[in-house]
Amino acid sequence: MTRFGVDEAGKGPVLGSMFAAAVAGDPTDLPDGVADSKRLAPGRRETLDERIRASMRVGVAEIPVERIDDPETDMNGLTVAAQVEALSAVADDGTAGYVDAGDVDEQRFGRRVADGVPADVDVTAEHGADDEYALVAAASVVAKVARDAHVDALADEYGTDVGSGYPSDPTTREFLEAHVREHGALPACARSSWQTSEDALAAAEQSALDDF
Repeated sequence: MTRFGVDEAGKGPVLGSMFAAAVAGDPTDLPDGVADSKRLAPGRRETLDERIRASMRVGVAEIPVERIDDPETDMNGLTVAAQVEALSAVADDGTAGYVDAGDVDEQRFGRRVADGVPADVDVTAEHGADDEYALVAAASVVAKVARDAHVDALADEYGTDVGSGYPSDPTTREFLEAHVREHGALPACARSSWQTSEDALAAAEQSALDDF
């Protein structure tokens, strides 16, 4: 029986895009070892991503920094939009499945995703769905691999280690602060609306005042 699972990766980082993935097909066709991406080593995720793509229908959506920083949007709405775009690429009329809820109100989130998909789909949203349902876990793997590849590309673009992109990562914070010191502005890949970005700008300004 064809069903689907949807999840996202990169909701909280200060650097780069957020990604969502939808995986549709018969859950019994999934490769062995699929689990929530946070429980898997990077190499294992990449292997599973290849096998998932070979055996299932996969849709991936990217929400870039420009959309995340748009004052007319919010992360709940963008998470809905990302899941809708990914699911729309694989969903057929009458298909049912689970999505990882990106809102405190699971039912509201599920309704918003279902309403955004052109196909007539039955969406159940749950918190922690990537731990409960194999197809959502598979989607988490695909989304995480896409996000990791994006971060690797950023490191290549800037010629330095940018870390994971998360505010808690010292390497990411050091990259931001160094870039601001050198260029007087945030890198284009930074989410300027994040507090971490504001902190990096403030630290550079204070440093300049101290030097003066």
